Amino acid sequence: MSKIEVGEVFTISDENEVEQEVEVLGVMTIEGSDYVAVGFADDIKQETDEDIDIFFLKVDEDGDFSAIESDEEFDKVSAAFDEMMDEDEDEVE
Repeated sequence: MSKIEVGEVFTISDENEVEQEVEVLGVMTIEGSDYVAVGFADDIKQETDEDIDIFFLKVDEDGDFSAIESDEEFDKVSAAFDEMMDEDEDEVE
């Protein structure tokens, strides 16, 4: 799998086969599995003070994305992303 970088833009299809462009906001490995945090590219480009929706996707060994299936797995990934963002904010200050 090629390394996914923060800032990359991908097109994904939702459950209704509607294509959306998403931008990678974070990349993390938890317990041997790779995950990405993404937001809709249009929302990120607007640069408003409003919160943007962030989604977490699991990355398989082929580089394909899949939804996180369990609440427990989602909670782990969400907590790791929050921690990563807090560390980034500390470095900026």
